[in-house]
Amino acid sequence: MNPLWYDAIKRIRKNKMAVIAFYIILIYIIIAILVAAGLIAQNFNSESGPPYAHPSLKHILGTDIFGRDVFVRVIYGTKISMSVGFIASLIAIPIGVILGAVAGFFGGFIDDIIVWFYSTLASVPGLLLILALSLVLKGKTILGISLSGLNSVYIAIGFTSWVGICRIIRAEVIKHKNRDYVLAARAFGASHGRQIFTHIMPNVFHLIIIDFSLRFISAIQSEVIISYLGLGAINIPSWGIMISDAKLELSRGVWWQLFGATFAMFLIVLALNIFGDALRDALDPKLKNV
Repeated sequence: MNPLWYDAIKRIRKNKMAVIAFYIILIYIIIAILVAAGLIAQNFNSESGPPYAHPSLKHILGTDIFGRDVFVRVIYGTKISMSVGFIASLIAIPIGVILGAVAGFFGGFIDDIIVWFYSTLASVPGLLLILALSLVLKGKTILGISLSGLNSVYIAIGFTSWVGICRIIRAEVIKHKNRDYVLAARAFGASHGRQIFTHIMPNVFHLIIIDFSLRFISAIQSEVIISYLGLGAINIPSWGIMISDAKLELSRGVWWQLFGATFAMFLIVLALNIFGDALRDALDPKLKNV
């Protein structure tokens, strides 16, 4: 195992809060996989009790206006949020890493074009850009794939959230491209692609991992807002849809749907924040002696 990763694991294991956060994240991932596999929470639209039943042993988070179990719907919403965070990150990170590496390595006119492009994109408020792109893509079909519902959310978040990692990778590549190990590879005739992806990228890969862990947070929050506004998930439980439905229930004293959705989101966002910070501290060479 790479000494950097071995040392990082040791440092994280000493951080009790980070370990707890890791297990919370792992539980969410397992729930999302079980829901996706059809093993749990498949009866999310089934009436299982009287409307607005209070929380009880039978219905942990009560029922909604249609008698549907709120806890089951919260569980199903976990799959939606985790899938959005994962797929949107898989779209955004390769774009940011490739553009950042190309800009930092080649510099000059190429760097100017890429910096201008991401600076222009960053000047537009992120949430407004995601909402606009979701609205434009909604109902469209590209390469035989319908962009209704979550598909448009994946693309909207993925194609608008790569700027941060692009800036980081660009700065790191600029630092590394003239170091001895890269100059040695260049002297032995290594191609530009080999210098970037074989020699430089392994030395900045920890930054990509950290960005991936923290990117989940903004992706989950964006999905909740988009679904709340009716541009995301359709006919399936989402934390954003549940929060939207719950705003009309509060006047009746029905608080459990709002509580279930917001607490589920709060817990995973908090866990990702704690673990992401611990991962950053463990992998940052500047903090090794702290």
